[in-house]
Amino acid sequence: MNLSETCARYLKAAGIGTVFGYPGDPSVGFLEACRTEGIEFVLARREGTAGLMAEAAGMLTGRPGVCLSTLGPGSTNLVNAVANAWLDRVPMLALSGQIDTARAPIFTHQVVDQRAIFVPVSKWAADLAPNTVGTVLRKAHRTAVAPRPGPVHLTMHADHVTAEAEDDRIQLPPTETAGQVLIHSGTLPEARIAAARRPLILFGISAMQSEAGPEIVALAERIGAAIVAGPMAKGTVDEAHPRFAGTLDMACQGLMWDVMRSADLVICAGFDAVELIKPWSVSAPVIHIDQLPNTDQIYAAETEIVGSIGPMLAALADAVPAAPGWPERALADHRAALQTAFDAGRVGGVLNPSDVIRVARDVLPADSIASTDVGSHKLLVGQGWRPQGTRRFLMTNGLSSMGFSLPAAIAAKHLMPDETVICFTGDGGLAMVQSELRLAASLKLGLKVLVFVDNSLNRIELKQMARQVPSTGTVIEETALAPLAESMGCHAIMAEDETALADALAADPGDVPLVIGARIDPAQYAAQF
Repeated sequence: MNLSETCARYLKAAGIGTVFGYPGDPSVGFLEACRTEGIEFVLARREGTAGLMAEAAGMLTGRPGVCLSTLGPGSTNLVNAVANAWLDRVPMLALSGQIDTARAPIFTHQVVDQRAIFVPVSKWAADLAPNTVGTVLRKAHRTAVAPRPGPVHLTMHADHVTAEAEDDRIQLPPTETAGQVLIHSGTLPEARIAAARRPLILFGISAMQSEAGPEIVALAERIGAAIVAGPMAKGTVDEAHPRFAGTLDMACQGLMWDVMRSADLVICAGFDAVELIKPWSVSAPVIHIDQLPNTDQIYAAETEIVGSIGPMLAALADAVPAAPGWPERALADHRAALQTAFDAGRVGGVLNPSDVIRVARDVLPADSIASTDVGSHKLLVGQGWRPQGTRRFLMTNGLSSMGFSLPAAIAAKHLMPDETVICFTGDGGLAMVQSELRLAASLKLGLKVLVFVDNSLNRIELKQMARQVPSTGTVIEETALAPLAESMGCHAIMAEDETALADALAADPGDVPLVIGARIDPAQYAAQF
């Protein structure tokens, strides 16, 4: 086999059937190897969105999403998506072409030092060479999925792409860690939990990736804990559970931090501080339970338990006495206050942002896969949407890169065509990636793209308002959304009120995307944030 054939066969053996990318001269041999191995290549409209599609694939499957770029401007365009996966803790293999090895040290046209560029935003960056390709792929795969998951960047030089591979052995590494490793420091957790009267479990990305929802619920019911979600881990615990108290650092964040500060013990179960938007302001003692030690030190943990999250939580539930903990009546009152706060600032006679989420929640199937973009609407979606199960809510809250939602929804619908997929995005985020609507149409993806239309970069405009300065550089000129979508081969509907929005969301898009423009009054955002 040559180097590209080895790569394609490795990906196929690893259960990866799709590569998202934008090719160039150095990748022609790789594309042919993918074709002959039956690996699908999805041509995105730019490298950055291809990377976001690969990130979403990693979120959905737990396996590395794979993306491809060419050299020079192709690889630099890919950087943002790789950084997104880096801070969102998502496994990814990002491949970029490069000039041939003889010219790489001296030539300048379209040549950048790709390793130097990608090292700060990836877990590892390396070259694929004929004499090491099998070993490098195995290390890249293991590195990408190991806690904390993240991206690996691999460079393929033009003279290596079709060169005979000396190291062509396809051997997959184990991708799960068995057993448990305990690290105790400070007070023993059993004693601290037994003494707590208002314990709270805050769970995050690693708990979601570990499918630790049942163990979180069992421990919460045993000790009477409130349960709070990190936004990227939504769906790990059923939000209808009477002990669920909401999502941290999204809309209504004042109430959420109040309930956090009311706890006399916080158990951080697979919670990654990268999900925090506000500084940690809880004085109660913290027990850290994760696959990695608490090296971030965003919060100080008096006790750390490092190992398999689910078994650790189960062991604690077996070891501690049952206790009433937080009264369910108090948690019910908190949830009622949270709902009131979620609707705060509604303006009569217009379509409000919270109305859009409520209508979508009422009309769409409860088990829909949802993606959300970055902006004011994300904070409301992050609190108000209620995913049914893990890996059904796609959000970037690490790097929080605008333009994420549409590529993520495209990947979701492409990989899971029988699922209902809803993309929440703002008009600013859509403007960054709207050319991908044509790709979605060509792939015959009947997803729904719900656009919050307010002609503004609202998050920045609100900050200008808070400083009592004029809105500058935050206006998005009105786009005729329906003709735009139709020019891309999509269907489109504009909705001015709740009835029209409900009808649009209930419509069958067929085998092309349905773009729904929800013209909102952004005044509610000012009351919310």
